[in-house]
Amino acid sequence: MSEFTHLNKNGEPAIVDIGGKNVTKRKAVAQAIISLPNNVLEALQKDDFQTKKGSVFQIAIIAGIMGAKKTSELIPLCHPIGLDNCNLQIELNNQNDIVIQCTASIEAKTGVEMEALTGASVAALTIYDMCKALSHDIVIKEIKLIEKTGGKNDFRRA
Repeated sequence: MSEFTHLNKNGEPAIVDIGGKNVTKRKAVAQAIISLPNNVLEALQKDDFQTKKGSVFQIAIIAGIMGAKKTSELIPLCHPIGLDNCNLQIELNNQNDIVIQCTASIEAKTGVEMEALTGASVAALTIYDMCKALSHDIVIKEIKLIEKTGGKNDFRRA
């Protein structure tokens, strides 16, 4: 990319004109990683990730889907789009980090990277919210795009 797409010729914020683009199948996968202090992780594992508020992972999945669906309301220059699908997977990795993957897809004139990133972000924030009573030492370590397909350019993180 050689220029910012959300600026008009005068350098002012603008939504990208997608009127001339073709409808294609588009998919994006985003990931968020959360590090929990040992006391929080032990408490969650002891109760099979259940809290008084409910299942931490199940509620985070629902929140992530809701967040992905509302992306254009949160990110000012995103096009409002429907999603054909949105799927979140949450698991514990070998370093005892929580790994969230959000996959969003649609047949449209614009991609779903922001929807996938928003879904992963909202799920991570939901886990933080549900666990903060035990510690504020929770760290959302990263949120990143893993891959996107459809449109002009495909991307896959190496």
